[in-house]
Amino acid sequence: MSELLLELFSEEIPARMQKRAGEDLVRLVTDALKQAGVEGKNARAYTTPRRLALVIDGLPEKTPDVKEERKGPKVGAPQQAIDGFLRAAGLSSIEEATVQEDKKGAFYVAVTEKKGRTTADVIAEIVPAIARAFPWPKSMRWGTGTLRWVRPLHSILCILGGKVVPFEVDGIKSGDKTRGHRFMSGAEFAVKDFTDYDMKLFDAKVVLDPAKRANFIHEGAKALASAEGLTLVEDEALLHEVAGLVEWPVPLMGFIDDEFMSVPQEVLTSTMRANQKYFALHDAHGKLAPRFIVVANLEAEDGGKAIVNGNERVLRARFADARFLWDQDRKQTLTSRLPKLKEVVFHAKLGTVHDKAMRIGKLAEALAPFVPGADAEKARVAGELAKADLTSQMVYEFPELQGLMGAYYARNDGLGDDIADAIAEHYSPLGPSDDVPSTPLGKAVALADKLDTLAGFWSIDEKPTGSKDPYALRRAALGVIRVALETNIRLSLSQVFYEAVKSHGEVGDAAIQRWFGEGRKNVTARDSLDSAFNAVRVSGLLDFFRERLKQQLRDRGARHDLVDAVFALEGQDDLVLIVKRVEALSDFLSTEDGANLLAGYKRATNILRIEEKKDGTSYDAAPDAALFAQDEEKALAAAISSATAEAKAAVAKEDFAAAMSALANLRVPVDAFFDKVTVNAGDAKVRENRLKLLAQIRAALHEVADFSKVEG
Repeated sequence: MSELLLELFSEEIPARMQKRAGEDLVRLVTDALKQAGVEGKNARAYTTPRRLALVIDGLPEKTPDVKEERKGPKVGAPQQAIDGFLRAAGLSSIEEATVQEDKKGAFYVAVTEKKGRTTADVIAEIVPAIARAFPWPKSMRWGTGTLRWVRPLHSILCILGGKVVPFEVDGIKSGDKTRGHRFMSGAEFAVKDFTDYDMKLFDAKVVLDPAKRANFIHEGAKALASAEGLTLVEDEALLHEVAGLVEWPVPLMGFIDDEFMSVPQEVLTSTMRANQKYFALHDAHGKLAPRFIVVANLEAEDGGKAIVNGNERVLRARFADARFLWDQDRKQTLTSRLPKLKEVVFHAKLGTVHDKAMRIGKLAEALAPFVPGADAEKARVAGELAKADLTSQMVYEFPELQGLMGAYYARNDGLGDDIADAIAEHYSPLGPSDDVPSTPLGKAVALADKLDTLAGFWSIDEKPTGSKDPYALRRAALGVIRVALETNIRLSLSQVFYEAVKSHGEVGDAAIQRWFGEGRKNVTARDSLDSAFNAVRVSGLLDFFRERLKQQLRDRGARHDLVDAVFALEGQDDLVLIVKRVEALSDFLSTEDGANLLAGYKRATNILRIEEKKDGTSYDAAPDAALFAQDEEKALAAAISSATAEAKAAVAKEDFAAAMSALANLRVPVDAFFDKVTVNAGDAKVRENRLKLLAQIRAALHEVADFSKVEG
């Protein structure tokens, strides 16, 4: 068994492309080897700014011999068919074929044997083909060659079992030599295997493994910060990006002039991160410290003083630009910026960002009564101003600061911390790991923003399809769910969404008309809660939210079928209440009583489904107590009556655990009924009455959930 070491050495590979390039190299080479009948072990890639390397262990010396059989025509077939078979099989005469028999008779078979090839020959064939067709996002040609690579390719190292695999790619011949660091290493050197390669590169000031480079940067930066009584601001994405920019990382600390520390710290950190790839530091109070970490790509003779000085000068110019934008933006109030939003189109069918801002304000005002501590008037103001910072120069320069800059401008305008915080929080949560808004106004405005987005795109029928979601509507729905559940906000999703749709004017009216038409409802009654629920149900939004809620609860370990069981009940659109029902149902079904009662329910509904279909009728009417012939019927009827009353009372109080407990009392009488009573009795009236009793079991359990949706 042999080890393959492949290195493609070039000019600097962009950091953002390195990880994917390593994965592609592993995939392409291993797939090509498998196709040739060769499989190795532990294939892994390593990347630096100037090299793409691959190592595969345990490769055989040659591919296995292959024996192939080609079935031909029947014995006695026309000569034309036999001649065609001989040509296709590469045989000179029919005597070279063997004869086999099956149920249909005797036929010719051509048996050919292909000797295995050396693995080195296979590699020499596949590597040039992979290099020429490598899937770089962007590539280039240089000189007079035809090869396309991300940057000019200088050399190829390819060793199998300690020996060079000879081949050529666009005039570049493979060999056993590579080079170290651009500035701190000498001439090229030869290597024998991966261990030798890795050690010699390290001696030549190249850390091959990007994970090790990232660790060196992280630990070095933390040590520099600790020496100054500071802490490193953790930024994993930046860490891995910087690790892709250097081969020999050397963290250094620089200083920020005090005159820039009055600029919002998010502006400073964004400038450092986006433009210069510097790491920020915090002081003991958690505030931005007047220091930064820059990662050099060499060990300077002066200890890095010149490098730090140069980076400080560059950063000073960047911060001066940022301070200018900050000063200029504060000359206008957020309110005065609102008219400029009319020049920014949100969507061709949904109007401008100004239109959206006004809708958010109105919806946030309507939502405020449902959010404890939220002032309706302030919610309206915060909603209307939430997007105003989009016209600022600072957000134009740093789009990731939208919302945060609006908060700074709101405080500068004297609007108060509560409105400022709401503006800062209204985009939250941006993802599953992002926090939900913490302030009452922030919750109201965040919900309004997301519901308005959903309402708008639902109105124009721009819904997510499959894996495509260009307007991030799934994220918006998950944001609504998280805000409602994590902060216990109770509201009718249908009613709120319905109001949000109507706020879109003619577009919303057309959507409501369309939904009511599909639902065969009277448009004139559309302001009622029932009508709102029906319209939203027909629109498909409730199904959309159900799937998002199932995803959210599944991450918390809940069963998806229980969400379906609760959503199936009429009028269920309070997310908090739905989750309470799901949790109570889950707890109930985990008990012996719950599991047995579910089995009894399934048995009852199966019988009902069969008999109702056969009879062409429904047995939902109340049974006649006078027709009960057995004690088990009477006991079950009494138990159902009692359990239903208790469950309804408990549901009214939103005590779903108590409702489940009441239903648990049905287990014994249900079991006894099925043990002792024959449902399909000979007497037609008795049979009908017993089927009605089974329907009462179904109705009793449907007080808390549609048990037909529960699996098991």
